[in-house]
Amino acid sequence: MINGLKIIVVLPAYNAMHTLEKTYKEIPFDIVDDVVLVDDKSTDHTIEVAKSLGIKHIVNHKINRGYGGNQKSCYNTALTLGGDIIIMLHPDYQYTPQLIQSMAYLIANKVYPVVFGSRILGVGALKGGMPIYKYIANRLLTFFQNVLIGQHLSEYHTGYRAFSKEILTGVNYEVCSDDFIFDNEIISQIVMQGHEIAEITCPTKYFEEASSINFKRSVVYGLGVLKVSLVHFLHKRKLIKSKLY
Repeated sequence: MINGLKIIVVLPAYNAMHTLEKTYKEIPFDIVDDVVLVDDKSTDHTIEVAKSLGIKHIVNHKINRGYGGNQKSCYNTALTLGGDIIIMLHPDYQYTPQLIQSMAYLIANKVYPVVFGSRILGVGALKGGMPIYKYIANRLLTFFQNVLIGQHLSEYHTGYRAFSKEILTGVNYEVCSDDFIFDNEIISQIVMQGHEIAEITCPTKYFEEASSINFKRSVVYGLGVLKVSLVHFLHKRKLIKSKLY
């Protein structure tokens, strides 16, 4: 806990058996009270590894619900457990758990209600091995999103995010997509409500076991990002009404 606030780390897992232990063992349990792992019908032994590590709160999806569906289960479970600060950390060891303290302190001390670990601030992304085409696409999409959504974020696509309880209970993330575009839709909801988002520099690792989407799915994701940004822009100006808000 920090300032009496319960901190829960959620791990949206899919085929993470080779990286889960390394990720879990770097979580700072001097401040983290609970860990929730949601397994999205992995085809490996992620569940068995999670149990061997002593993770108490394991949600096992009987069908693959997608990345967004996984996050919904993560947040619902964390809120049910009484989490005040909920931090999403991918169990594929792409993001270092050692930033959890910094992210949690910003929220616990009411500096910001949302904190992202950014791969783009500094040189973390390319240094960590992000494919150049993904880096370029990230920069182009982020520019377009900032213009339409009216923000100055370095990226919208990080999988390392910390939220206050008030943020997660204040937006209707259940109406967001069950696919990867969930990440952008929940940001749009948060910004639409007028909340600020902080970013801290996050070193990143790209390797064979780290989760990633292929080129085809990246294109589909990119088109979805553009759509979310345009919908945000039009809704804010009362030109359309979206169910997201």
